[in-house]
Amino acid sequence: MSSDQRFFDFLKERIGLDVTSVGPAIIERAVRQRSTASQAQTADEYWHTLQGSSDEQQALIEAVIVPETWFFRYPESFATLTKLAAKRLDDINHLRALRILSLPCSTGEEPYSIAMALLDGGFKPHQFKVDGMDVSPLSVEKARRALYGKNSFRGQDLSFRERYFSAEGDGYRLSERVLEQVRLQVGNLLDPTLLANEPPYDFVFCRNLLIYFDQPTQQQVFAVLKRLTHVDGVLFIGPAEGSLLGLLGMRSIGIAQSFAFSRQRAPEPVAAFAATPLPVRQPLPAKPFASSAPPAVRRPFAPVTPLPRAKKAASPDAATLLANIAALANEGKSAEARVACEQYLRSHEPVAQVFYWLGLLSDVAGSTLEAQGFYRKALYLDPQHGEALMHLAALLQSQGNAAGARRLQERAARTADSERKR
Repeated sequence: MSSDQRFFDFLKERIGLDVTSVGPAIIERAVRQRSTASQAQTADEYWHTLQGSSDEQQALIEAVIVPETWFFRYPESFATLTKLAAKRLDDINHLRALRILSLPCSTGEEPYSIAMALLDGGFKPHQFKVDGMDVSPLSVEKARRALYGKNSFRGQDLSFRERYFSAEGDGYRLSERVLEQVRLQVGNLLDPTLLANEPPYDFVFCRNLLIYFDQPTQQQVFAVLKRLTHVDGVLFIGPAEGSLLGLLGMRSIGIAQSFAFSRQRAPEPVAAFAATPLPVRQPLPAKPFASSAPPAVRRPFAPVTPLPRAKKAASPDAATLLANIAALANEGKSAEARVACEQYLRSHEPVAQVFYWLGLLSDVAGSTLEAQGFYRKALYLDPQHGEALMHLAALLQSQGNAAGARRLQERAARTADSERKR
């Protein structure tokens, strides 16, 4: 029932999701869940329910996107924003507040991180405002509640939590000082009239979204992003989307690991940037099946941090090295993580997870061919390595190899299904 093309077409029309970017298994599972929840017995019965209920339509969308994110993901982007924002204020002679947009904003971690970064950078509340927008009303409502669990705080440097949060039960409540800087709302980037009555933004964050669209939808979304971004503004994207932006006429601003692009000309690089750890591209998926430990599968708007794993049981020393690699990579310390990977390969039998991390590090550094080579080595050692399958699929998809990407996605889905049945 769930492989019915009608459901794929519905999601393509409503949120622009290209089924080849995530594989049909993700959508099929969401349809099965919603069919069961609505007590539909057949595909036609659920389709009829879907067409007659806006609530059910939104419920199916929510079942597909399943957001997960965390504060200060890609830390160099926020360091870059702070430097560029200071220059931008000078350029406009401090005549107005800076306007910053985060979409999709998911459950609020990104727009709130933007606000905290600027406050930490010495900006006054009247000097900037942040808009956050997402297609999911549930995500926006959670963002407005501003109560976060431990999973939203990753990495060793959590000093911002002490400055801007207070403990509340098992979670942390964001301070009013930050909340006042951010306006949240529901909106769809596929709407050509999105924010049509708003002035353009100085900075736009739209990360890890374009890779889930087919080329016509990418162009449609880019037209909206271009309209929303000031002629002298900067667009922040995800690590895997640089090649797409280049094809659409955008240029990198020249600051390493910032994933920042200019709308037209490339601004002069900002001088005297402090050395900042390199962020590591993280996969976007949520778990596709309710099993104890399935491989991560990419989903739109839903990044997770992959857990270190080896195909073979590791010795204590090897396990320590693997844990150290994962910790360094997840904290954005790319150079140190690469050294740790090389150290592991010199002293231990090669395992898939080390080559997977090397693939991620190369991917972030823009070395696409090198990244592909590492992902393929990981798959040689572990043909069912779900993260490597999906990241290699994403690279092939960005290069126009839809057939190759689809084969890898199908393999990842079969791997997840087999682990679920164990």
